[in-house]
Amino acid sequence: MAEELEAALPDDVCDLAERILGAAKEAGWQLATAESCTGGLLAALFTDVPGYSRVFDRGFVAYSDQAKCDLLGLADDLVANCGAVSRAVAEAMAAGALDRSQAQLAISITGFAGPAGEDDEEGLVHLALAGADGSLTHREEHFGPIGRDGVRIAALRAALDMLREKLDLTA
Repeated sequence: MAEELEAALPDDVCDLAERILGAAKEAGWQLATAESCTGGLLAALFTDVPGYSRVFDRGFVAYSDQAKCDLLGLADDLVANCGAVSRAVAEAMAAGALDRSQAQLAISITGFAGPAGEDDEEGLVHLALAGADGSLTHREEHFGPIGRDGVRIAALRAALDMLREKLDLTA
């Protein structure tokens, strides 16, 4: 069970993270993360679970637009034209994390945790999962104005759920 973040995160989130790491280990896969609005929480959660150091390859925290381009190889015009919180950017972040790691699965999270700007929707989160098999899955969530912590935890749950589905784990 996750030791450090356990007190801060709901039990179901920690338990699911451990199950995902176990399934990835059985499959012989490594995982990578590309996070914006969650600021590395998913990577921290994965590294808090003992016994799975060979399963989690690396995490990218790309909070700013420029970091998304520098760290994950996104084109400047992609972020400028589509917006940092968009399907296209989430998919490019996941693909970039996959390309820049040894992982077989890379998950990305980008969103407006809040408070959102005038033209932004608080609680809007885009997630993408890229697989070494060429698969690419996207999910758009509208969590609403539930506060920064609420959006970040909801985004973690959504990311873990996408990984759970990919690894064919039961709920």
